[in-house]
Amino acid sequence: MSYVPDNPLIVQSDHTILLETQGPRYVEARDALLGFAELVKSPEYVHTWRVTPLSLWNAAAAGHDVESVIDTLVSLAKYPVPDNVPASIRGWMSRYGTLRLVRDGAILRLEVDDPDDLELIQHLKPVAALLGPALDDHGLQIHPRHRGELKAVLAHHGHPVQDLAGYDDGDALQIELSTTSSRGEPWGLRDYQVAAIDAFCGGPAAGSGVVVLPCGAGKTLVGVGAMARMGMRTLVVCTGHVALQQWKREILRRTTLTEDQVGEYSATLKQLRPVTLTTYQLLTWRKDKTSAPAHLRLFCEANWGLIVYDEVHLLPAPLFRETALLAARRRLGLTATLVREDGRETDVFALVGPKRFDLPWRVLEHQGWIASAECVELRVALSSADRLRYAGASERARFRIAATNARKGAVVERLLERHRDAKVLVLGTYLDQLRWIARRFELPIITGKTPGAERQALFERFRSGGCAALALSKVGNFAVDLPDASVAIQVSGSFGSRQEEAQRLGRILRPKAGVNRALFYTLVTSNSREQAFAERRQLFLAEQGYPYRIEVVP
Repeated sequence: MSYVPDNPLIVQSDHTILLETQGPRYVEARDALLGFAELVKSPEYVHTWRVTPLSLWNAAAAGHDVESVIDTLVSLAKYPVPDNVPASIRGWMSRYGTLRLVRDGAILRLEVDDPDDLELIQHLKPVAALLGPALDDHGLQIHPRHRGELKAVLAHHGHPVQDLAGYDDGDALQIELSTTSSRGEPWGLRDYQVAAIDAFCGGPAAGSGVVVLPCGAGKTLVGVGAMARMGMRTLVVCTGHVALQQWKREILRRTTLTEDQVGEYSATLKQLRPVTLTTYQLLTWRKDKTSAPAHLRLFCEANWGLIVYDEVHLLPAPLFRETALLAARRRLGLTATLVREDGRETDVFALVGPKRFDLPWRVLEHQGWIASAECVELRVALSSADRLRYAGASERARFRIAATNARKGAVVERLLERHRDAKVLVLGTYLDQLRWIARRFELPIITGKTPGAERQALFERFRSGGCAALALSKVGNFAVDLPDASVAIQVSGSFGSRQEEAQRLGRILRPKAGVNRALFYTLVTSNSREQAFAERRQLFLAEQGYPYRIEVVP
């Protein structure tokens, strides 16, 4: 193939793909890449995608075939596709489906097309202990309790398993979506939310997988819609108590379920009901380092038909084993990003399921479903006294000195004045800093120690206009529904956490009436360890395509 100027893709031999955004075929190419590649970064004019084994396994699980993926790249490429790329795609993608888990009466059978593959996996030491006796040249017996763990181990060794063994139905649950909200307003799922539910519930391996949607796009409603579609007893695992309460409100607002059908399994309540909500923290809590988590029995105490993992990219490592034991239950993961700081994306693929649906934030922004965001980093110098303290401190102490820089207070004051007509969130990691700001500017504050009832009262006061600004600790990083918040001021962050940066930005991405615009300020001490870590977070946001600028505070 010769040079085709109107084609938007440049396929490179390192398996990265450059996508030009200004050409006539940009939308066509972007939509095609969503099916089999991972978006690495998306600044304004050229986006970078990457083809990986995991992205191709996800594609195969969604029904894409090898030749259609290669044909897509060839037909959309501006220059000839390097020969090694189609070869890699064939090699990686063809592995999916060569190992299959199927039901064989009362047992599970791991079947293969090639007897050599059977011999190969039998020689993988971590796998051997999970295998039962050979049934013939093309199959091994697998005990059902090893179903999830076997898939995870084999995936780590580059052998994804197509799970066709089906799922056990949980207790039936009569649940329908309501047509009006609790306030009597008509509502319905958006088209892309319906498409996400269809993708999760349809296909040969329906009932397990991950839906990826940006913050503010209504992932909770996708979960609620999946619950209604499945009609079975459901366990929802949330990131914290605030998220749990939000899920409970949405379930009661959007479905025909009643209060006595929706239970909370928390530190203060132990309710097992047709729909039960709990938290990752509770499930991993243990009395001491030597004891087992005290509440993991919750996974087995009821006949669940569906388990929903909210913010599945935060699924704690101790829960991976329990998730492996639940391979016979339907599982839905919801997330804004499949990036894990521990690199265990393959475990999510094997234990929760492949990616079923993905929609970039830019698509939803252009459609008006989430706010247009701009990120501004304000660099603030230390005072003379703090510079001396900083110079003599340990590396860890230096970060805290920089993060809690007292001169940030004056910048917060100017920003609050500049945006006095907007709904503002002041976000911080260090509680003493956040409490000082709350006292100085007479702001209500919510931390991990704020009682649940008081939290909800303050959130409702903010929503109703009773206060224009609210200070939030890390407890506000996830699942806080404050749709009118349009400005965030981050006074301190957690080292270089990309997850936290994306989640904090997500607090202000809900669609706004009128001017659908959000501003995300990050206050960073210049020439410090905080600046070095902030540059990693900054790069992540810029690569996702958010406009990002840096200003030096005089």
